Amino acid sequence: MTTTDDAAPTIAPPAPAPAPAPAPEAAEPGEHAPSVRPHAGRGGVLVGCLVAALLLAGAGLLLRAHQLGDTPATANRALTDTAATTRVTGDVSSAVAKVFSYAAEDTAVTRQAARELLAGKAARQYESLFTQVESRAPEQRLTLTTRVVRAGVTDLSADRAELLLFLDQIAQRKGRPATTAAAQLSVTAELHEGRWRIVDITSR
Repeated sequence: MTTTDDAAPTIAPPAPAPAPAPAPEAAEPGEHAPSVRPHAGRGGVLVGCLVAALLLAGAGLLLRAHQLGDTPATANRALTDTAATTRVTGDVSSAVAKVFSYAAEDTAVTRQAARELLAGKAARQYESLFTQVESRAPEQRLTLTTRVVRAGVTDLSADRAELLLFLDQIAQRKGRPATTAAAQLSVTAELHEGRWRIVDITSR
């Protein structure tokens, strides 16, 4: 409101009200009214992308698990079967200690142990070697004691095992001080009638 000395006070007229929006036309019989679909917001897009990524990741994990299930590592019972691994380690370590220990005055005990604990190539190799030992034993008067100080199973199936053994061999000649030497063997054993027998021995 403004005033002057010569004019009466005036009041500005109110602004005209906005014209009402036209009502939508009714659909004719038999016609479908147009539908209005809301646009997906940014949050909906992100959620959809996240779900898709999780589905892809899950499929990848399943595929990898299937591939791992077919690898040789999962077939190696030395990685999963503690009881079987302990048993073959003990049996083979005991066998090696027996067949590589002897006394000069009684080699027959060692030979008998070899017949029970060795088979295949290992038995043939040992027979040739021990024949030489027996022929020299009376002259050398040597007693040999073998101890397995460490053993590991590198591969194990239901009836076959591969092992790596570390040995200490103590040689004692009558009237002389004992000497100790270290040795390392790769051993293959097979299960026959519930008993592990050594079928191959390789010095490393």
